[in-house]
Amino acid sequence: MWREAAGTVRLNGKGDAVGDRDWGAAFDHFDPAYAAAPFEIWDELRTGCPVAVSPRFRGMVVPTRHADIEAVARDTGTWSSRSPLVADFGSVADFGLVVPPISSDPPYHTGFRKLLLPFFSPQRVEALRPAIAEHCDALIDGFGAGRCDGAQDYAQHIPVHVITMLLGIPPEDGDLFRGWIHHLLEAGPVDIESAAAGLDPFAAYLTEQVERRQRDGYGDDLISFLLQAELDGRPLTGDEVFGGCLLLLVAGIDTTWSAIGAALWHLGSHLEDQARLREEPALLATAVEELLRAYAPVTMAREAAVDTELAGCPVAAGTPLLLPFPAANRDPALFERADEVVLDRSPNRHVAFGVGIHRCLGSHLARLELTVAVERFLARVPSFEVAAPGAVRWSTGQVRGPRTLPLALR
Repeated sequence: MWREAAGTVRLNGKGDAVGDRDWGAAFDHFDPAYAAAPFEIWDELRTGCPVAVSPRFRGMVVPTRHADIEAVARDTGTWSSRSPLVADFGSVADFGLVVPPISSDPPYHTGFRKLLLPFFSPQRVEALRPAIAEHCDALIDGFGAGRCDGAQDYAQHIPVHVITMLLGIPPEDGDLFRGWIHHLLEAGPVDIESAAAGLDPFAAYLTEQVERRQRDGYGDDLISFLLQAELDGRPLTGDEVFGGCLLLLVAGIDTTWSAIGAALWHLGSHLEDQARLREEPALLATAVEELLRAYAPVTMAREAAVDTELAGCPVAAGTPLLLPFPAANRDPALFERADEVVLDRSPNRHVAFGVGIHRCLGSHLARLELTVAVERFLARVPSFEVAAPGAVRWSTGQVRGPRTLPLALR
């Protein structure tokens, strides 16, 4: 039934951008062709095969229409969040790894999310604005004459710096975090040894941080907060403290630097939009929402908790499912001119931060980082453009963003 619905998806029918892969029957989000041209793939799948499948990743299924994606996200009884990453070698939950609340279902999810909400409140997040702006300016001051890499010299450093502030750790340790992220998210789902290379050092690092606080006293940081928190009248377990901190690593770094990098890529490739934002700075807040819609970086995952069906096709219990919110944001059934960036688009009911009970807990923080990063770049760099479009490299996997982004600064 799946195979009959599948069609070979090729850009412009030529396969020059997405290759000859039958995306409906052999979907692979780790294929560089997917990272380079996901929009064309989603467009073709929506009309020819709205739910793709994969022989990899344990028979993973992939809806591409907004309606199906939202329905899955809201149906927590049928589609479990126990494994928010799809791995080749097995379910993340089967290894005993928990990253609450994104890796949990109600009722446990509800209590843990409520516990964390004050730490990510709009007021607490807004207080970080001056420090973020200062860090952005310092990064820009370090650019070479007339050029920079928007991803490597700028975007990747901003969320790492913010996370070090939230965890209460030395900012120079940010380089460690970038390496762990690469092992966990970019390589780990297809290489169990790489996953361990990201997870094990972070566990050792966090253990040292926990012991230091228990010995020297607590501060105003997330590690201290979790060590003193209670859930249902009891202290958090060691696994819960670890998972809560791991949440920042896997959900707060790669995702945000991808959004910042994609925004710079767009403005450096569409100079008319860059000029408009410079001429109409009051448009920035609306423009940020549109950039989030158009280049949403995050694809989450679910797992069928029971035998079910999706768009009329059977899905067995235990089957992994990719939940591509970026594809939902490009669905013309919901958005006019869905494949265009319209800086003053309003209303804009995008799902870049997800939908339902698992909507991103750190959305205020991510939005602030993206806004300040773009604002400072426009304020400090007179004009810029992508210097070598062919040299831009986009990450594969469940987080998509530029990893190399050569920019010419004017």
